[in-house]
Amino acid sequence: MENNIYIRIGKRIRKIRSENKSTLLEISEKAGVSKSLLSKIENGRTIPSLPVLLQIIKALNHDVSMFFEGITEEHSYAFIHRKAGEYEIEEREDAEGFSYFSVMSENIHDVAFQSFILKLKPGAKRGKVETDGFTFLYMIDGEIDYILDNHCLRFKTGDSLFFDGKIPHVPQNNSKNTATILVIYLITSLNK
Repeated sequence: MENNIYIRIGKRIRKIRSENKSTLLEISEKAGVSKSLLSKIENGRTIPSLPVLLQIIKALNHDVSMFFEGITEEHSYAFIHRKAGEYEIEEREDAEGFSYFSVMSENIHDVAFQSFILKLKPGAKRGKVETDGFTFLYMIDGEIDYILDNHCLRFKTGDSLFFDGKIPHVPQNNSKNTATILVIYLITSLNK
């Protein structure tokens, strides 16, 4: 299966969990995995092993065959074109004040590509995260501090950053205005 299937699996887990009104913590405890790992799987930041995936599906009280219904491998294309307005808004329960607008989550050959516009409200809160893959950031508007491991990088409009997502990281908005950031994740089979 290509990486894009894993992105759709993560979204399916989050959808079922939300429909059941279950928290990340409740499902992670039932599945015997960490809350952090479940969050990474739901948000397409890591690919679960088969045993872990089956534990999560069981914790969701969902039938395995029904879980995979409609999740199919899509063909890779030389290009993908999306129209304005086709974005999905994602609120993440482990991130207060973070609004993700999913621009595109697709794969081309062996590279899973996820792009988001992140609106970061003043005082937004979240713990550091890690991503299996590479991350690119471009500051569209505003000012933030970006914590990358033990470094604090000051970002202003036009600044960018590319890094190995396995380095613990988190943006912080200590200003009085909402910041807008383009976030791109690249996950390849080489990152596993």
